[in-house]
Amino acid sequence: ATETNLDDGAALFAQHCSGCHINGGNIIRRSKNLKLATLQRRGLDSVDAIARIANEGVGQMSGYGEELGDGGDQIVATWVLQQAQNAWIQG
Repeated sequence: ATETNLDDGAALFAQHCSGCHINGGNIIRRSKNLKLATLQRRGLDSVDAIARIANEGVGQMSGYGEELGDGGDQIVATWVLQQAQNAWIQG
């Protein structure tokens, strides 16, 4: 992933996801967080799996495909997976 894509992913996450998923958590359902162990346990530890949920939604979460724009689901998913792999440590 390029630095621009990662910057775009961070911006998309901040705009559309961080309201519920602050630092990879989940303020509505704690067990549905974006931590690596949770993603792995749920079989969602790939860019495609995360992008599909970002685009289409799952459970109580609505899909954001239209808001994320063309390819935005892949960009934000790449950023989310990278953050999960880094234990959501910023900086």
